[in-house]
Amino acid sequence: MGSVNSVFLMGNLTFNPVLRHTPSGTSVADLRMAISENYRDKEGKEVKSTCFTDVVAWGRQAETCAEFLTKGSAVLVEGRLQFDQWDTPEGAKRSKLRVKAHRVQFLGGKWNSNHAEDSSDKDAKENFDQMDL
Repeated sequence: MGSVNSVFLMGNLTFNPVLRHTPSGTSVADLRMAISENYRDKEGKEVKSTCFTDVVAWGRQAETCAEFLTKGSAVLVEGRLQFDQWDTPEGAKRSKLRVKAHRVQFLGGKWNSNHAEDSSDKDAKENFDQMDL
């Protein structure tokens, strides 16, 4: 029997992307998303639930995430689940389930204020809106 490992998440970033580089120079961006869900329980009370998820993006996609996204940015992430395990310096075993992004789509019409307001290039916003990231 085959298997499928595919994830689609839509939410907001809880902090600015953290860009780093591997020893070989490959770009890696760590993102943290909040995915909110609102529903009514059996008694009719509104319940608000938030799932916080770690996402990792690689290469050019990592660079564009770090350049254009900030805390609060709305994104749609397409990727796969990845299970990481490691030992702490104290010898304790740790593990984490996160999403390895294949594609990060920037959502919403909100232009990143770091680029739009501080930029002297009047065409920057138009160029950003037309980019196929």
